[in-house]
Amino acid sequence: MTATDPALTALAQGWCALSLLHGKIETHIERVLQAKHGLSVREYSLLDVLSRQHDGEGGHLQMKQVADAVVLSQSATTRLVTRLEDRGLLARYLCPTDRRGIYTDVSESGAALLAEARPTNDTALREALDAAALEPELAPLVRAVEAVRVPA
Repeated sequence: MTATDPALTALAQGWCALSLLHGKIETHIERVLQAKHGLSVREYSLLDVLSRQHDGEGGHLQMKQVADAVVLSQSATTRLVTRLEDRGLLARYLCPTDRRGIYTDVSESGAALLAEARPTNDTALREALDAAALEPELAPLVRAVEAVRVPA
């Protein structure tokens, strides 16, 4: 294959379109979450991921798992956790079975803010997808996103 191979060009164009769709969605949600709730997309995502933890086996996430879930490096995730902890939205504590492990939970105020922000996030996502669906190069990707069903 060469750099001018049509298959590679089409693949690159598809990747660019996907990247563009992601950027448009994230920018719209960021603007709305920041204006209405003082949250960034990353902060919202972190609160959302941590709110889904449970006390059962494997229910609490290690920092690497959290970082993977919010698509950040471990160090960036740790800084984000610290910022949210400083705002009183998260609390860290030692793992009861392994004193070397530190867990992070959403505080009551963090859970309240997340509950307020969730409908805003959902509405902003829908708005961004609807706007992107009007663009011919993004419409197939929007349909693909809408068709994804994650098993419960």
